[in-house]
Amino acid sequence: MRYHDITKDDMKNGDGLRVVLWVSGCEHACPGCQNPITWDPDEGLVFDEAAKTELYEALGRDYISGITFSGGDPLFPGNRDVILELLRSIRKDFPGKTIWLYTGYLWEDICGLEHMRFLDVLVDGPFLQRQKDNRLCWKGSKNQRVIDVPRSLAECVSDEGLPVKEPVLHCEDYFYLREEGNYSHAKGCSI
Repeated sequence: MRYHDITKDDMKNGDGLRVVLWVSGCEHACPGCQNPITWDPDEGLVFDEAAKTELYEALGRDYISGITFSGGDPLFPGNRDVILELLRSIRKDFPGKTIWLYTGYLWEDICGLEHMRFLDVLVDGPFLQRQKDNRLCWKGSKNQRVIDVPRSLAECVSDEGLPVKEPVLHCEDYFYLREEGNYSHAKGCSI
């Protein structure tokens, strides 16, 4: 697997201050994507032990809430094995940190993947330029969902790994009101 960057102290890709791993490889090629440079799986740096050490050192800081996997697409077929290994080790080595993952795939198509067992939040769906809204938090377009993975696995997925109802959302849509300098959000959301 290859990656483009490891961002430290990120505030835009999940709850709290986070470390973000920006992986290479995406087959969705969404028009208007903010990261088209990450689409090619052969571009970027090799994710090696030095990169893992850098990631772990950043995650080890007390004030870091967790890690977010983005890109590209962490669930691009060529990334899945390495991402699964990372998810397992991070969950084991940093049990108090939250794990978020952004993907262009839909929950209904991936909820049976083993990766889901290690996630706290999944932001699913392709970016759709016609549904773009810069006021949305944690997603780029209205079609994307910010999913509470543990609750969704428990309540919405069969024993065979098939979706049986809509996933449980981490929170409903909410918007940053730039002119007022604060957030307006639905019940149950935390910022």
